Amino acid sequence: MRARTRLAIGAVGALTAAGLLTGCGKGGSSGTEAPDKGAAGAGCAPVKGDQLVVLTDDKKLQNTDNVIPAINAKAASPQLVAALDKVSEKLDTPKLVELNKSVDVERQTPQVAAKEFADSNDLTEGIEKGPGGAVTVGAGNFSESQTIAELYKIALTAAGYQVKVQTIGNRELYEPALAKGEIQVVPEYAATMAEFLNTKANGKDAQPVSAPELDKTVTALKAEGDKAGITFGKPSAAQDQNAFAVTKAFADKYQLATLSDLASKCSGQATVLAGPPECPQRPKCQAGLVQVYNFKAGSFSSLDAGGPQTKNALKTGQASVGLVFSSDGALAAS
Repeated sequence: MRARTRLAIGAVGALTAAGLLTGCGKGGSSGTEAPDKGAAGAGCAPVKGDQLVVLTDDKKLQNTDNVIPAINAKAASPQLVAALDKVSEKLDTPKLVELNKSVDVERQTPQVAAKEFADSNDLTEGIEKGPGGAVTVGAGNFSESQTIAELYKIALTAAGYQVKVQTIGNRELYEPALAKGEIQVVPEYAATMAEFLNTKANGKDAQPVSAPELDKTVTALKAEGDKAGITFGKPSAAQDQNAFAVTKAFADKYQLATLSDLASKCSGQATVLAGPPECPQRPKCQAGLVQVYNFKAGSFSSLDAGGPQTKNALKTGQASVGLVFSSDGALAAS
């Protein structure tokens, strides 16, 4: 996929990533250990396979990290917002997975992938001309953010703006630039940005404001944004958030489609959960699986956060289930 880090809600640092999606952080040394809470039952032994599938989060453990345009409030003309909303209307999670596959697996540039998407999805059709002027679209230092920024550039160019994309880095760098108007637009993630603004304004221990329901998250996000001089366009259907994957062979063998299926059929000693070192304590990783689904793995394999170690452990039959990110291009490439 791409090099990045996700942290639990309430954390402020985005490190080198899209942002603070609500679950896990950087990868660490590998190793398998028993989880804090023991698992009764036989469990489900790993099944190797090349194709990975994501189990549906049917009880909504994860919050809504939908892609959403963040806009400097003073730059948010109706035509500019409408052009960005056009991108949101065209983008969903399967399409985002394919975009990431184009860049991260097939090695296209973000510009080429964005243009192909725009052409095949009639992105610029019906976009109204705005007042024009220079617009800088900021991007995080990972490929998904850069590709979405290029989509924003295409839409805003069609609206008559002179647009450039500038890769800035992490959220601690680009959020102040956005608030000050040094850049005008950034692709963001609803729950992550809501919590970033919340903890920045109210302290690292602030009560979380995001929720599994998108409308509640966006309402909280806009309220936090108003305080910072940032407004938001329409959220897309595309999400990039924590997810739990198994091999298709594993899902077929144990007849699994949801995390509820996993909990009811695979809690037990033979089941190996893979993820970053902090996963057992994170509310959107193993701790959340226990609390929300009553899923108890027999052992935990300390690897990385949605990275090559975890995916390789699944494919080679070393792990039963592992933390991934829902828009990972490898899910389409498998």
